[in-house]
Amino acid sequence: MPETYPAAHSDALPDDFLWGAATAAYQVEGAVDEDGRKPSIWDTFSHTPGRVDGGDTGDVACDHYHRWREDLGLLGELDLDAYRFSVAWPRVQPDGDGTVNEPGLAFYDRLTDALLEAGITPFPTLYHWDLPQALQDRGGWPVRETAERFAEYTAVVADRLGDRIQHWCTLNEPLCSAWIGHYEGRMAPGRTDIADAVRASFHLHLGHGLAVQALRAAVPGARVGIVNNLTHCEPASGSAADTEAARRADGHVNRWWMDPLHGRGYPQDMVELYGTEPPQRPGDARTVAEPLDWLGLNYYFRNVVRDDPAGPFPRARTAEPPAGARVTGMGWEVHAEGLTKTLRRMTDDYGARCLYVTENGAAYPDAVGPDGQVHDPERTRYLEEHLAACVRAVRQGVPLRGYFAWSLLDNFEWAYGYAQRFGLVHVDYATQRRTVKTSGRRYADLVRTHRARRNRAA
Repeated sequence: MPETYPAAHSDALPDDFLWGAATAAYQVEGAVDEDGRKPSIWDTFSHTPGRVDGGDTGDVACDHYHRWREDLGLLGELDLDAYRFSVAWPRVQPDGDGTVNEPGLAFYDRLTDALLEAGITPFPTLYHWDLPQALQDRGGWPVRETAERFAEYTAVVADRLGDRIQHWCTLNEPLCSAWIGHYEGRMAPGRTDIADAVRASFHLHLGHGLAVQALRAAVPGARVGIVNNLTHCEPASGSAADTEAARRADGHVNRWWMDPLHGRGYPQDMVELYGTEPPQRPGDARTVAEPLDWLGLNYYFRNVVRDDPAGPFPRARTAEPPAGARVTGMGWEVHAEGLTKTLRRMTDDYGARCLYVTENGAAYPDAVGPDGQVHDPERTRYLEEHLAACVRAVRQGVPLRGYFAWSLLDNFEWAYGYAQRFGLVHVDYATQRRTVKTSGRRYADLVRTHRARRNRAA
């Protein structure tokens, strides 16, 4: 049985370890046509019949745009140090460039001030998939202009909030934007072209590098990072075919995204597999590899793969979870050791000097019980096991500086709509009533225990 967090002794974690929770703008804000906001690619995608389970959209979501004060109160109730949120590009620059929408930018101004007043560190992500539809209409991420516009938008936000915010994230999970959005078609903008996906992946990387430059120009002392969804890949058997499939899967989900950020260029084996070259110009590789102050890791499950030579890229498919394995409501295997291995990989292979687990969590079909509480023992166990995995990583020399649970709130879970619940806090979407789950209370207990140990040591 995996070690749970109490047995792992949280005193192994650094004294300044950040305990947080995360959300994303389109998943929680709602108010999609208020105060000057215009559509994003996710507004368009979710309103296209058949794209999202149940025909759900983010039109209202958690109504965080109006209820943010209540939600910041929840952060305080959970005793958290930090809040990772995203800034909605179509709220700040509704057309993707040019005129700044003052009411939209002012929302994040108020949010930042309130977080700081509450003693909570703001941890904004500048792009969490909600590209302004106006830029998609001009080509979207497969064209270079989008990367350039992203840098301009970054400068706008940094100029407004940079006097108060130190920690910045450029992109969240560019793999999803490029591969799932442009090759698999299961996320916005819903395309299915590998050449588009490769071009999008490069321009996301380029936009990141340009945004890092813009942030450092506008915010002296800014600590800038990027968030990737990475995982541990392993073969389903000892066969040569499955072993090679695991290497391809690792190239697709890990090396393609990490190598360019560290000045290694795109892995040649994957370029050959995709059959198309990233559209780089002289000097672009240096821009993509702008030095990082920290690296964010989103981890949910390991990837056990089988060879699938006739299947989609990377010509490998995820094997069924082994008999007896625990799975989440998404059907994802619960495997905390994969988090330790992935953190070690980022440290050993890429020389990460500061790491955050920027998302980690599990979906289960929660409901408010007759006692008015939401009892979710499976999520509680998931959290404890993955926090224990973090402790093991720190003991093995990983420079882990914080953990953000996904998510603060149940929310619009992209193509899954509202059917999947990841929150530490239950949301009744009909009434918008919030109820802290038992997992949220357990998480708060762990935070307080660590803080008490730190204070005793001081």
